Amino acid sequence: MLKSLLGAAAVMIGTAGVAMAQDRIRLVSDWGEVTAELADNEAARALARMLPLTIAMRDHLRQEKTGNLPSSLPDLARQQDFSTGTLGLWSSNHFVIYYRSGRVPLPGIVVLGRVRGDVSIFDRPGPVAIRLERAN
Repeated sequence: MLKSLLGAAAVMIGTAGVAMAQDRIRLVSDWGEVTAELADNEAARALARMLPLTIAMRDHLRQEKTGNLPSSLPDLARQQDFSTGTLGLWSSNHFVIYYRSGRVPLPGIVVLGRVRGDVSIFDRPGPVAIRLERAN
């Protein structure tokens, strides 16, 4: 019983309950560069197959950068809570980098991964082009 309670608590605190794969990517912009670990799910694997790619992103609600992918990713289980550094999918081709923690309305986001580094480089107004590529 304790094990199931701990598992449920991990799911409730954002991306802590999402398994991460060994795949790492780099997010490169004029503002800096960070590395991210992709989630262990089909949507993240589909994103990895698109790489390298550059996404024109804009600031949204002073919590995230958003931009459109060249094609849709698979729709999977969604969650409403996110933490700083979460990479997500809002609609089928709407990529999001969260630089603050928070909660989104239904239907929520598909978690694609988690930034391992200082995601605050994206915490500034205005558009930015971000290149996603495989990390060495």
